Amino acid sequence: MTQEAGEHTADHGPHPEHGPEDLCAAGTALYTQALREGRVPAREAAATPCLAAYGLLQPSVGDLGWLEPVAPAVALHRMLDESAQRVAEERRREARLSATFEPLMRVDGRRTAGADAGAVRVLSGIPQINQAISDAMADAAKELLCVQPSAHYGDRRGQLAQDLSLLRDQEMLDRGGRIRTLYQHTQRHLPMVRARYEQLRGDAEARSLDEVTDRLIVVDRRIAFIPADDEATLALEVRHPALVTYFVTTFERLWRLATPMHPEAAQRPSLNGVTPRQRTIASLLTEGHTDADIADRLGMNVRTARVHIAKLAATLGSESRAQLGYLIGQSGILDQER
Repeated sequence: MTQEAGEHTADHGPHPEHGPEDLCAAGTALYTQALREGRVPAREAAATPCLAAYGLLQPSVGDLGWLEPVAPAVALHRMLDESAQRVAEERRREARLSATFEPLMRVDGRRTAGADAGAVRVLSGIPQINQAISDAMADAAKELLCVQPSAHYGDRRGQLAQDLSLLRDQEMLDRGGRIRTLYQHTQRHLPMVRARYEQLRGDAEARSLDEVTDRLIVVDRRIAFIPADDEATLALEVRHPALVTYFVTTFERLWRLATPMHPEAAQRPSLNGVTPRQRTIASLLTEGHTDADIADRLGMNVRTARVHIAKLAATLGSESRAQLGYLIGQSGILDQER
């Protein structure tokens, strides 16, 4: 049985998914070899199942241990014919849709949902979310506003998302657009974040805050994307003008409070030996938050949060947690922050 492109082979890793119009380098090289030599050993094609899947190689009648190349002109004609059949089927589907809905559109629709019913759309799954964002940005040329809270950038999903985001953003910058991004302060020194701004060319700015909202993307102040679950597998596409304006206003207020990090980084000043991070932690401590709560809100692990708390206690001369709360109030550092 022919193995489909993209499946795992017995002795090789996963084959990259692609269509015949984007033939992989390994497949192109082996197919070229087969055209020149007239055949190739079947075992050599194990790592490139796309060649058999797309009908570019076929078993030799005389010896099944060998594969023979199908002429490029024959393969191309077959693929173009298949493409034409798909286009024709889509056109037939369009005609059936029109025939189905044409009489329905003549029905009195005064009791149907208003035009704003499509102002908020639920997007399910990472591929659909990415596609919706890409579609929204395809024609964007004015401004992109982003809030990027704490995230795990080290995994493969994070790298793929970063690569896709870089491509979309650079295309918008090339069209003369502007990009402003708010990060959580713990991310400003991450290698992937720093590499992002080393690669982007154009009007891209970034600032950071100790605490930011959940993830937010606003495209040309007309379409917004926000998460709809904790796993980031559901999102809302928002087109309602009032909601989008609310998101933009929230972003602008956070932006004015944030510390510049690109293109020119600014250092936040310390007050009486207490760093800005420690002042933020002091504020959360006086509100009664636990170490775990503080770590989660500031995008750090609990151990790092406790290190900051210990340094704050040492600076203020506190010998206990209860005394620390009292000394924070007496020190006036929160008043200085305001």
